[in-house]
Amino acid sequence: MLTFKKTTLIDAPVEKVWEFHERPDILDILTPPWQPVKVMKREGGLDIGAITEFQLMLGFIPIRWLARHTECNKPYLFVDIQEIGPLQSWEHRHKFTPKNGQTELTDEIKYEIPGGRIVEILIGWWVDFRLQDMFSYRHEITQKWVTEKM
Repeated sequence: MLTFKKTTLIDAPVEKVWEFHERPDILDILTPPWQPVKVMKREGGLDIGAITEFQLMLGFIPIRWLARHTECNKPYLFVDIQEIGPLQSWEHRHKFTPKNGQTELTDEIKYEIPGGRIVEILIGWWVDFRLQDMFSYRHEITQKWVTEKM
């Protein structure tokens, strides 16, 4: 199993950062423009049982990804897992930790690539690079929205 983690100190209280993540259009806001991802369905907000269905493009091949929320502790944590998708497994923990009026935003992902350890060694670096790119963008956008637009 591989692990990815990105932490950023956001200049806003935890309640405001959580509120931003509750927006119905949050995935449209946080998806980098260069990523071939389309939100097909989103139901349930951040609560346990909420689902989000995406369509990813791998070249010209559409890939379905269905994520379900399995934990929610407002305004500190929500967790989603992949139920259908391209990976063997995926668990994404979104943590919001108060820090002197600011919020430490942490995205932690544990995942397995199909094909086992050899495939993870061969392409794990590429997946990590893509996650770093995506979550750097997401954290930057979060910082901008909660300090400028909300």
